Amino acid sequence: MKQHILVVGAGFGGVWSALSAARLLDIHHRNDVEITLLAPQAELRMRPRFYETDVHKMFAPLDGLFDSVGVHFIKGTAERIDEQQRTVGYRDGAGRQGVLGYDRLVLAAGSQLARPTVPGLDAHAFDVDQIEAAVRLENHLKSLEHRPHSTARNTVVVAGGGFTGIETATEMPARLRSVLGNDQDIRVIIVDRAPQIAASMGDGIRPSIIEASEHLGIEWILNTSVAAVDANGVTLADGRHIESQTVIWTVGFRANPLTEQLSSVHDTQGRLHVDQNLKVFGQEHVYAAGDVAYAATDDLGNFAAMSCQHAISLGRHAGNNVAADLLGVAPTPYRQPKYVTCLDLGAWGAVFTEGWDRQLKLVKEQAKDLKTQINTMWIYPPAADRATALAAADPMIPVA
Repeated sequence: MKQHILVVGAGFGGVWSALSAARLLDIHHRNDVEITLLAPQAELRMRPRFYETDVHKMFAPLDGLFDSVGVHFIKGTAERIDEQQRTVGYRDGAGRQGVLGYDRLVLAAGSQLARPTVPGLDAHAFDVDQIEAAVRLENHLKSLEHRPHSTARNTVVVAGGGFTGIETATEMPARLRSVLGNDQDIRVIIVDRAPQIAASMGDGIRPSIIEASEHLGIEWILNTSVAAVDANGVTLADGRHIESQTVIWTVGFRANPLTEQLSSVHDTQGRLHVDQNLKVFGQEHVYAAGDVAYAATDDLGNFAAMSCQHAISLGRHAGNNVAADLLGVAPTPYRQPKYVTCLDLGAWGAVFTEGWDRQLKLVKEQAKDLKTQINTMWIYPPAADRATALAAADPMIPVA
């Protein structure tokens, strides 16, 4: 009987895990190990682009790619992990339940936006976390054209001044004017609990964010948070009410709840602690990649962020190492010492930094050109050609 590698998730971590496992099996001329990928759809959704327009196009089909490298795809949503029996229970698109066994598991189920119990949040707020939610926001923005003029119609409130919040907010002036017209008096407001603009982004990048915000007319309300959302705006923790028909929540992300089913150590975001080969601590047969992995990138105390930059490399290493484990060959320890940030800042441009301390390297048009390359080329999967796809899955290829 063939041994079985099961990959859960078709995000960046999952796709590259499957490809990398297939690569190592190919190198060793082994056809006695099967690779199965379980996910709700055979497509890589370009989550880093969900703040843009035309969100419904932000995915890459995977059927041909998986066929080219011999990865078996099963459409379904994982619901249960039994680490003792080495099985994953899932539900397919028709609601039928199924069970998949594994010899080795790569959990790459991604992350999701944290939705706290803020009154009115679920009923009235939008987000850009999943493609369906981002499409819902886009359709809502287009519908504003048909609503009566009001301050609330012309105002967007973005809750959260982190990476996602900034990219979403800086895109909003252009998106609003494309719907409402250039003569409209619009407002885009970022509400953030930090004491200064872009506090989480660091001193190197902050001046560019401030300049872009001023250029685009984006307001920041600091030292407070959204306490409640209603049909006509938000109430802040300090009691102020802002009229808005478009409230976008971008605060906080957590690893997929599947991680909670493993008797392992988790970080504050629910991610699984892994060793240098991305094997989950306390597990003999489970590896983790992407947003569910709390992985050291170097020996300096830095850990992978929830980003495609890290998920791609984590996937390449996890897939390689899970196959190496079955084959009895040496693994490739995960290391990703180089870290970059490329932050889109709407019509102002973008900003590109290097290092965990975010040393400024490119701004405005130059950074925007690089951001466009990243978003439209670099993060997409390889062509559905066996040789090309397997070569691209080498864990030693630098991502940044």
